[in-house]
Amino acid sequence: MNGVCALVTGASRGVGRGIAQGLYRAGATVYASGRSIETADLDDAIVRVACDHSDDQSVDRLFERIVTEQGRLDVLVNNAWGGYENMVEDGRFTWSAPFWDQPLWRWAAMMDVGVRAAFVASQHAARLMMPCRRGLIVNVSQWAAQKYHGNVIYGVSKAATDKLTADMAVELRDHDVAVVSLYPGLVRTEAVLAAGVFDLSNSESPEFIGRAVAALAGDQDVCRWTGQVLVAAALAEHYGFADIDGRSPRPLTLTDV
Repeated sequence: MNGVCALVTGASRGVGRGIAQGLYRAGATVYASGRSIETADLDDAIVRVACDHSDDQSVDRLFERIVTEQGRLDVLVNNAWGGYENMVEDGRFTWSAPFWDQPLWRWAAMMDVGVRAAFVASQHAARLMMPCRRGLIVNVSQWAAQKYHGNVIYGVSKAATDKLTADMAVELRDHDVAVVSLYPGLVRTEAVLAAGVFDLSNSESPEFIGRAVAALAGDQDVCRWTGQVLVAAALAEHYGFADIDGRSPRPLTLTDV
């Protein structure tokens, strides 16, 4: 992946951090953005850019820096998300509340910081990729787009992400820019490990998701996937890579979640 320039949003921790690490270790020049990116556990050579993806001017400055320093962008990974904050409010776990009891701030956080942030970043990226007639936009999504997953707003936002992928792919197809939704499995993020309640026997490291993105970015025929939902572990089987511990997680399906 030498010569490839990538941007990973929401890379301060968890899946985003793992994707940034995976792309860097595959040889890409990586920009990692997020509100708390300065304290992220990332390789020193990864370019950290503090960015609030709910602030359009902050996003403008991020892309202006990439253009100034690199003159191009080959891969965008939209991982920035909102709505996970304050799951407990006034002593009550509101995340799993029925939709009629959901705080309205959570809708704004997921749709604006999540879906809208992906849309805005993709606008910037498309303008850079189209003249080169090559590029890859990856929207990190989840099975909640297709099946109830404990929170109506979460499901709506992830379904919107997958629709964003499908429709952007239509408009970018003639420019040879691929757009995909990527579903991780159970990822050993900091939050998952801290919870201590999950069966990790079929789990994935955050870096495993990075290897999936790196495999896509290195595929000269990546446009065959455009508009599709892809499962990280299924990509591992297709491209022949394993997790950082040498294991091969089993791909999940809709019936598994």
